[in-house]
Formats: sequence, structure tokens, C-alpha cells
Amino acid sequence: MTQLFIQLAQTVTGAVITIVILLLVAVIIGYITAWLYAKSVYSPIIKSLESEKAGLKIQIAGLKDDIDKLMSKVEKLNDKIVRIEEESSEKDKMIKKLTKSKKKQKLDV
Repeated sequence: MTQLFIQLAQTVTGAVITIVILLLVAVIIGYITAWLYAKSVYSPIIKSLESEKAGLKIQIAGLKDDIDKLMSKVEKLNDKIVRIEEESSEKDKMIKKLTKSKKKQKLDV
């Protein structure tokens, strides 16, 4: 068995096979090391971003509630504006009638 390894090491083909195997092992070690490094660096960042995302979702829900409340308030104010405009137009009509009647009274006297 050892004679086989010695003979493989002494031939060019054996040297090429050994180099390819060593390169594959180096690639595997490098990939695992890079994966572990990236995991250790980016995991805390991802966790903080996820917690921030949850907080922002809560804020969005609160803002949607605020929008609904404000929209209902705007509708109430628009209704109030319509009522006030109707009242003012009625009062304008009354004022015109009263001024006409006063003018008639002055003319009659």
C-alpha cells in the first residue's frame, strides 16, 4: 500500500492528483471559513434589522389608526361646514327680505 503512494508521488500524474485534491480541500476550508465569518458578522445586523422592522410595523399600524381618526374628524368638519353654509345662505335670504321690507316701509311712510 505504501509502495503505491510512493509510486504515485513519484509520477507526474500522481503529483497532479495530489495537487488537485489539496486544492479542493483548500477550497472547502476557505468556503466554510468565509461562511462562518459572514454568519458571525451579519447575524447581529440581520437580527437588529428584523427588530427594527417589527417596530416600524407597529408604528405603521398606529399611524393607520391615526389616519382613520383624522379622516372621520375631517368628515365631521365637512358636514359642519355644509350646515354652516346652509345656515348662512338662509340668514342672507332673511337679511335681504328684511332690508326689502324696511325699504318698503320707508317708501310707504
